[in-house]
Amino acid sequence: MTVFILVSGVFTGPQVWDDVAARLTSAGAEVHAVALTGLGGTGPSAVGTGIDLETHIADVVAVIDRVGGEVGGEQGQEIVLVGHDYGVHPALGAADRRAGSVARIVYLDSGLPQDGVPALAAVADQGLREEVLRAAEAGEGTLPPPTRDAWRLWGSTADLPDAALDRLTALAAPQPLGTLLQPLRLTGAAASVPMAGVLCVGNGAGIAMVQARVDLGEPSLQALTDPRVTFFELPTGHWPMLSGPTALAVTLLKAAAGEGHRLTPADTTKPPAHLRPFLLDVPELPRERTDNLDLYLPPATDGPRPAVVFVHGGPVPAGASPTPRDWPTLRGYACYAADRGVVGATLDHRLHAVTDYERAAADVADAVERVRADPRVDADRVALWFFSGSGPLTADWMGKPPPWLRCLAADYPIMAPLPNWGRLDARFHPADAVTHAGALPLVLVRAGLESAEIAATVEEFLAAARRCGADVEVVDVPNGHHGFETVDPTDESRAAVHRAMGTVLRHLTA
Repeated sequence: MTVFILVSGVFTGPQVWDDVAARLTSAGAEVHAVALTGLGGTGPSAVGTGIDLETHIADVVAVIDRVGGEVGGEQGQEIVLVGHDYGVHPALGAADRRAGSVARIVYLDSGLPQDGVPALAAVADQGLREEVLRAAEAGEGTLPPPTRDAWRLWGSTADLPDAALDRLTALAAPQPLGTLLQPLRLTGAAASVPMAGVLCVGNGAGIAMVQARVDLGEPSLQALTDPRVTFFELPTGHWPMLSGPTALAVTLLKAAAGEGHRLTPADTTKPPAHLRPFLLDVPELPRERTDNLDLYLPPATDGPRPAVVFVHGGPVPAGASPTPRDWPTLRGYACYAADRGVVGATLDHRLHAVTDYERAAADVADAVERVRADPRVDADRVALWFFSGSGPLTADWMGKPPPWLRCLAADYPIMAPLPNWGRLDARFHPADAVTHAGALPLVLVRAGLESAEIAATVEEFLAAARRCGADVEVVDVPNGHHGFETVDPTDESRAAVHRAMGTVLRHLTA
């Protein structure tokens, strides 16, 4: 028999699992929803002092011990621990202490907790993190639960019925601050326990996105390619037990059976997708490197030339090697631009996490000024070309376009904060900034096979652009994926690159 032990997230008690538990039980499973100390009442409840992460780990351990039995033991019970959101921290802590009794851990739309790191580090929203720290400094013992309209700051409320959101709000309890601030302590005993990740696409994360981060070499994610690790997607927001209990129950049963998608380990015999050859056969031109900036100059110059600055996406792990300016896509575009008679420029910026947009923007602005200051560059004729996760950086340039910016282009960009990013500074919202773009020509290259979560941000931006009459030329690659320049070397993709470059150069030289 499969025994599911369900651990809820911040502010929530075992009641959130009622519908899922009923469906799992009807399928023949045994279900225990853990009542975490201070969060297990039927409504807002008083929370005593001294409640921390270890308290909640003990709560989960107690349920494991009550169920009893070793994995594959005489009772034949297979314990599957399911941690949602914050709940994965006490779930993983308990698995570390009872690894021999746990058959599988399911990470339900949660992060990957690390030894010595508190749960607060997994909260994406900077404002919420600061709120927790202020409450702790003030000597408060708990964090008040969100108001009805503030749940979205803790995760997407997509597909959550009004009645469910009302019930979630009514049953919410204050979260003990110690549960968010106390570092998780792991011995590594649970590292051998199989795991499954259930990603809620409506909250901004999908399997393709995780695979891309694995391909970039992010060290903390390499263990996810272990064949004992599987993944599932649910097309809903952060609370699938309320927005889709039937689909979640089916997914949990499949996870318990070891089903699911397995990530592909990095193949050392061939380059990952982002390091494959550029789709165009362009001349390999020499470059000049100064600090974090590379310049590719036209073979022959007759005075200052216009320039295109290519801005890589991200977040990119700080230790990634090679760095983005050496990736074939950026090198290929820069060489292509130089071969067409303009200066191509690439740079490395410090977008290593979604909290880094401010410093990445400063890096880009500094590099652009250095390009314009070069005597071989016509400082009054510059274009900027952004890729992927650098999309939010376009807002700075659209919000108040300088007169020398002749065109702004973006390939498969993320044009609005993804739901699991938390509140991104209003400065980095392109859909708002485009209303101030005026006559600035915009070129947006759209991948037809883009992930749903990123495609939604592009559509949000284009809708805003249509409303304000912005000058946007959309270049479609119907059969192209994110990063099509190295992933899809087709005639369709090549035609899109030629068209986009031709448009940018036309605006530069007009």
